[in-house]
Amino acid sequence: MIMEETKQSKKRIYCAIYTRKSTSEGLDQNFTSLDAQREAAENYINSQKHEGWVVLQEPYDDGGFTGANMDRPGLQKLLSEIKNQKINCVVVYKVDRLSRSLTDFAQLLEFFDKNNVTFVSVTQSFNTNTSMGRLTLNILLSFAQFEREIARERTKDKMSAARKRGQWTGGIAPLGYCVDDNKKLIVDPEGAKVVREIFDLYLKGNSTLKIVHMFNEKGYKTNKIACKNGKTLGGVKYSVARIQWMLRHPIYMGKALYNGQIYDGEHEAIIDEETFKKTQALLNENHRERKATKNVDCTGLLSRILHCKICGTYMTHTYTIRNGTHKYRYYTCTNAQKLGHSSCPTRSVNSKAIEDAVVNCLREIFSDKSKREKHAYKQETDALLSPVWDTLHPQEKRRIFKILLKEVDYTASSKKLGITLADNDLRLEFDADLQQVRPLNKWHKEEEIKKEPTVRTMLVLAHQVQQLVNTGKIKHPREACKWLNLSVTRMDQTMNTLFLCPAIQSEILSTDTPAINALTEFKIRPLLKEAIWTDQLAKWQTLIAGNR
Repeated sequence: MIMEETKQSKKRIYCAIYTRKSTSEGLDQNFTSLDAQREAAENYINSQKHEGWVVLQEPYDDGGFTGANMDRPGLQKLLSEIKNQKINCVVVYKVDRLSRSLTDFAQLLEFFDKNNVTFVSVTQSFNTNTSMGRLTLNILLSFAQFEREIARERTKDKMSAARKRGQWTGGIAPLGYCVDDNKKLIVDPEGAKVVREIFDLYLKGNSTLKIVHMFNEKGYKTNKIACKNGKTLGGVKYSVARIQWMLRHPIYMGKALYNGQIYDGEHEAIIDEETFKKTQALLNENHRERKATKNVDCTGLLSRILHCKICGTYMTHTYTIRNGTHKYRYYTCTNAQKLGHSSCPTRSVNSKAIEDAVVNCLREIFSDKSKREKHAYKQETDALLSPVWDTLHPQEKRRIFKILLKEVDYTASSKKLGITLADNDLRLEFDADLQQVRPLNKWHKEEEIKKEPTVRTMLVLAHQVQQLVNTGKIKHPREACKWLNLSVTRMDQTMNTLFLCPAIQSEILSTDTPAINALTEFKIRPLLKEAIWTDQLAKWQTLIAGNR
């Protein structure tokens, strides 16, 4: 009678068995590694029947999943059941079946403790009910992670050695090649023909943009690759970046590129070495360095706001100077820049025309005083409607646009201007014919010479922002980012100029010599790494001497 009462009072412990195999190899067999793990776990649970342990028949299996992360369907199912209080104990064959990551395992153990779940390993004879079991678990897991990292390093070394021998180590085969059954690159005749045509066209004097334009007109597409998950990659129009990559990559002359070094490849060349070298020489000759400075007076008020409606891409602000006197300021579609102007019907629009059109549309929207009073940004809407608007600095106008507008889009074919407000995502459409581009104003070369060096303007701005901090108007320089339309990174770079020693700062701000005017931000940065001012001065004097 006493024994019966003891049995009845024994609490049932529902045990879930989790199994995992890193590879999918052999999973189609009658008896797999997962089955062996489950059988061992079931035997262990049955040996604990006197403690009230009960096997849950629901499988929690992950076949072909790594233990390096927790993105596994079987594991996620297990965690979900634990959350629903359906499991009291998790049993695995070995610790590393659950996870090989120490960080992930720590999170899992915390999750188990939170839900009053015991963790048991069959072959390592411990459970987390005891302090010794938890200690043993952490030691075993450290070794499991160590083994995983060693395996990763060996794989990386093997891949590195293979690349240095010129072997193909996987990935999407470049245009002109395909991968055979031995996982080696072989020449694809059709693709190779296109590759040779690209090199031939470029050596005949065609620009990369012109080649893109020609290829897209012919309907050429990049390599289309079918992935294991059913998705496809590639099969898109050519871009300037794609053409430049092909012209630069040594794989087409039978070489392998690894960590910036070129090695002899095992694959056949499509382009002979002499042609490739001529192409590189021409690319280097045609390469133009980007200007380090921007014209502050030509900031686009709708930059990062204006979209091409048809292409769904940003329209970037730029300008060109013709006849040395007329400056043409406009927004151009990113798609048109990359794929050629024939790819986009909108192409470009006059900056002043579209900015004025946006102002007129916003004034029409906020002309109703009752709507204006309810608007969250009353001060900004009042500034937009006032006669003072035309006298505001472009940066202030841009700040107001960024507050009021979420997006502006333009369609040249239908001559429609769409405006989406920031406060309620309401999109309104207006008629607007903005195609014609006219000169904005006269421009003289002398104005360019009078521009202050970037380093000087940065230092002046840094002192002005620091003054705002010192007077308590802002708590941190980053608070001024929105006002100045600067990113956090750019603000930090600007404020770092204050770490220059006073003598250097004074010379930058007050000395107007060719050596100072020729300074670039890139040349100043090494000085900022010197914490000792005497070392800074020594490097500064060497830098100035080199600029003379």
